[in-house]
Amino acid sequence: MQAMLLETVGTPLKASELPVPSPGPHQILLKVLACGVCRTDLHIVDGELDHPKLPLVLGHEIVGRVEAVGSEVTGFTIGERVGVPWLGYTDGTCPYCRMGRENLCDHPLFTGYQIDGGYAAYTVADERYCFALPEGYSDAEAAPLLCAGLIGYRSLKMAEEAFSGEPGRTKRLGIYGFGAAAHIVAQVARHQGCEIYAFTSPGDEEAQRFARDLGAVWAGGSDEAPPELLDAAIIFAPVGALLPAALRALRKGGIVVCGGIHMSDIPQFPYDILWEERVVRSVANLTRDDAREFLALAPRVPVKTTVVPMKLSEANEALSALREGRLQGAAVLIP
Repeated sequence: MQAMLLETVGTPLKASELPVPSPGPHQILLKVLACGVCRTDLHIVDGELDHPKLPLVLGHEIVGRVEAVGSEVTGFTIGERVGVPWLGYTDGTCPYCRMGRENLCDHPLFTGYQIDGGYAAYTVADERYCFALPEGYSDAEAAPLLCAGLIGYRSLKMAEEAFSGEPGRTKRLGIYGFGAAAHIVAQVARHQGCEIYAFTSPGDEEAQRFARDLGAVWAGGSDEAPPELLDAAIIFAPVGALLPAALRALRKGGIVVCGGIHMSDIPQFPYDILWEERVVRSVANLTRDDAREFLALAPRVPVKTTVVPMKLSEANEALSALREGRLQGAAVLIP
């Protein structure tokens, strides 16, 4: 089968021919229909996430068609379309799994990191982490829902406490870094009654127009202060200096959620911008409940994804475009 293979961190992916994998007893063999390109893939290629399996097939926003199932698999049928996210395996027995916090599992495996992912014609996945996809989305349109959408949704859930209080008060959400995750979560947040304040790289007028087109009431550079204090902010850009900036934009009791898996070092900042019960928290991975909730919610909003379909052989070009900030929405590879 055709695949784009990462052989050494820091080098371009290599077009390769690999054998079609065979599903284990609890796995599903999928013919890959589309796979989104995520900033996490870039962190792996650039060596910012340690110890990936090498050689590695990247990709964890997988839309696939069931080709075969393992001997113990139930609940999936040949030909069914399913999605596979970043979290690809949990042990089910550690304290976090037993508490229902499987996103913090002590012995997880991640799709496109320790498990070969979707930059290929076929892949296998644990049946527990395969999810039925809503109708009405093309294969390419569905792919970003599986990471950009899920992480954005979990980040928004982590911010919800900041919106409680006085009934009828305007809820103000800041989003730092207006890429694939932001363009999805902005639609969900607006559906839930939030005003969106979008922060982009200074001077990136195209991204600011994109944010306003999605309903942001204000869009500006990350070096600017919003016209109103925010209840909560979500940071998707992997830039540590944005955390103090976001804290300064919050009202008392506000929440900053760091939605990325990697961030550059956070600079020293004065205690007074954290004081008055402001909160900083991170988001780690997802749970199966997150996936089921969000994939049911997306068509009701309805979430519309902005995608740039590209050939599988163009994976290196897609990663470069993401690194250089040349994408509005999400690149999606089509085998």
